This record gives sequence, C-alpha cells and structure tokens, in this order.
Amino acid sequence: MSCAILWFRNDLRLGDHPALRAVLDRAPDQILFVYIWEPSEAAPWEPGAASRVWLHHSLLALSQSIEKKGGRLLLRRGPSLSTLRNLAQEHGASYVAWTRCYEPALVLRDTAIKASLESERLTVETFNGSLIAEPWEVKTTTGGPYQVYTPFSRAVFKLRERRDVLPEPRILPPAPREATSLQLEELKLLPRISWHREIEASWTPGEAGARRNLTEFVRNAVSDYEATRNFPALESGTSRLSPHLRFGEISPNMVRARVEEALREPNVGHSLGYEVFLKEIVWREFAYHLLFHFPQTTTKPLRPKFERFPWKDDPERLKLWQKGETGYPIVDAGMRQLWRTGWMHNRVRMIVASFLVKDLLVSWQDGARWFWDTLVDADLASNTLGWQWTAGCGADAAPYFRVFNPITQGEKFDPSGDYIRRWVPELSKLTSHVHHPWKSSVYTGGYPQQIVDHSEARDEALEAFARL
Repeated sequence: MSCAILWFRNDLRLGDHPALRAVLDRAPDQILFVYIWEPSEAAPWEPGAASRVWLHHSLLALSQSIEKKGGRLLLRRGPSLSTLRNLAQEHGASYVAWTRCYEPALVLRDTAIKASLESERLTVETFNGSLIAEPWEVKTTTGGPYQVYTPFSRAVFKLRERRDVLPEPRILPPAPREATSLQLEELKLLPRISWHREIEASWTPGEAGARRNLTEFVRNAVSDYEATRNFPALESGTSRLSPHLRFGEISPNMVRARVEEALREPNVGHSLGYEVFLKEIVWREFAYHLLFHFPQTTTKPLRPKFERFPWKDDPERLKLWQKGETGYPIVDAGMRQLWRTGWMHNRVRMIVASFLVKDLLVSWQDGARWFWDTLVDADLASNTLGWQWTAGCGADAAPYFRVFNPITQGEKFDPSGDYIRRWVPELSKLTSHVHHPWKSSVYTGGYPQQIVDHSEARDEALEAFARL
C-alpha cells in the first residue's frame, strides 16, 4: 500500500495548493497530512503570542476541512527532521512534499531536511505556494536583487508565466489507521489568560474565512480601494486579508486571479482601486524578495551606516507607546487597537512606527519585536520591510526628513475622529478637539499628557539623521 507525506507549514489550506496537487497526482493509497509544532526551529523569530492564537484556530479549521474530505490531519511536535523520518519509516512513505518557506532560519533548516531525507532514499519535492514569483526569479538587468519597489513591481507584472489557480480536491485519501496525533490543545498555543477573546471575536481564521473576506472585498470595496484605504475608521476600506495570507489560508495567486477576474466582468469600468490593490500584493512579494536576498535585515539595517545611529534606550517611553498612552490620540488609538484585536490599519502602522523611531528615537528593532508579538498577521518579511522603511535604513526607504506629524495625520485620515473615539474611550465625548483634547474647554481629563513635544522631537531627530 503506497503512502505519501504532505507537510503543512504556512500553507494551511486545500485550494490552490501545488504541493497537495503533486501528492495527489502520485495517487497514493494513504496520505499523512502533518503539521509539526517546533517553534524553536524558527528562532529567534518563533511565533508571537497573537500569531499562536490565530494558528490554533487555523489548524482547527484545516483539520475539519481535511476530515470532511476523508483525510486526517496529524499534529506532532518536532524536531521536524526526526518527525518526518519517523513517519516515513513507520508507515512506509516514499514521497514527501511541502511548500517552501523563505525566512532565513527556515531556509537553512529545510535545505538540511531535504538533503537528509533524500540520502535515505525518499523522494522530496518542494513547491512555491506562498508567492506569485520566487525571490530568485525576479532580477535586475545585471542579474542581482532589487532594492527599489517600483522597478521590482514592473518586473513582477511583466512575468509571462501565470500559474492557474488549482481547484480544491473533492476527496482525500485516508491516513493510516495506526497513525497517531496530538490533540490541538496539547500544542498549548492559546494563552493562559483570556486577553485573546477580542481577537477571536474580530476574526474568522481558516480557509473559509479567507475566501469570504476576499469575495466580499472584491464585490463591495476593491473598486474604491485607492480612495478609502488610508482611512482607518472605514472597516471595509481594506481587505483584511493579511493574516490569511500570513498563514497561507489563501494564496496571493488566488487573490491576484480573483481581482483580475473581477476586472473582466461585464459593466466593470476601469478603477484605480484594482490596480492599487494588486500593487499592495506585490509589496508583499518585494518584502520576501528582500528577506531572501538580505537575510541579515531581520535584526540589522540594510544600510550599514545606520548601525551607528544614536538610538535611545528608553524603556519607560517604549512602554507608554506599547500601551497607547503617548498623549497623541491617533497613535494611542492604533496601539490599543493592536493590543485588543491583534491588528492595526496600515496607515496607522506607519504613523505609530514613525512616532517611535523619530519622535522617541527608540530603535526600529524594538518596534519590530513588539509588532511581532502582538500582530495576528506578524510576517517576518513584511514586518522587517515596514520598520526599516519607516526608520529610513532599508530598501526603498522613506527619506530621513520625512517625519509624520501625529496630529495632522490624525486630522487628515481620521477627520471625524471616529477611529480615535472607538479605541480611546477617554476622548469619546470630544468632537472638534478630538485630535488635540488639551485645547477643549469641555475636556475633563483622564487622557495622558503628551510624552514629547512633536516639534522639538522632530528637530532632534532631523539633527541626528543629518549627522549620520
């Protein structure tokens, strides 16, 4: 009786899954669908607390989907190599497939695992199921990696080969009866205290939730995306697909295909929203391109001179920023939304990041670590790109003299103050002065004072950047 292994990682879905399709094409009698929990293998960037909450529910959804089609998901603890080797030996599997990862530690690990399994006469195949283009497929005219987004995006859009979206299989082969699995609760992904309840109430992890988000966004919002994406009070202004993409509950290939399909539908005129949204998908591609070619950037700036930047070691102000108690309403609203829901609007991410590195002069690495632990969509590539962009030390970085004014940013992108009032209840009764409550005659207090004067902090930051 033939047996094969499909190793799930950041690809927790059944639709548009090249590795799954390859396993099924070999027509095995049995398939070992396995997820291996061994976070230390991804050190120092093992999954953060919010990501683990999402992973718990995503694995539950995947397990249910596999069971409905006749298969069974096996949950194991690592190390990954010995787990895969033991599964193959115990059940006579001769073929192993998985979707490639691109995080530096995982690239090294997977390369070693593949070589070791092949030395034991197992057939091992790996596939791209996470990106539109592999990091090594997009090259500059000199054959090197890109460091600027615009020419990179042009190169991606010019790629001729477009992989068709693979259908979800109707049935799946069973797992061997004797194959054992841990219970999901034994992975201990959920926290002991109940801070995660609002995260669970705000999201629907799993492939079905991802597809529903995509369908609703394409049907109702993508055409206006260019006009609405920067306003955090508009919940439908963004796709909210980032955590689904992070865990591979939907593929960027499927997202691209669905948007392009919508553009071909009757009575759909040209809209800049479709184009801008697809470019955002390519920003994610750019992040992975950079991470693969410059793996040191998870902890070090891409531009070496920034290693000399005089960041401040200021645990007290860092804590106030983390808690959303800076005295700047748009900053505090974003940080509180992050803590309660595991997510923050992208425009607000830029504002709070700029405030940390340019108003407080606290290092981008401190910000990246906090986001990593608190975001349900914590993605090493995107997290690294975003923070280095804000700090001015990475690829295609914001110029050092670009310092967001948190008050004017709030006035511009949350003009009615609805977003601020939702997440900062101390200001819920303010209207015209919600962005600067200290000016209101009816403000009764309870909201913290500004921890820095923005004008003075901006001057200090510009001086430090100019010296560098």
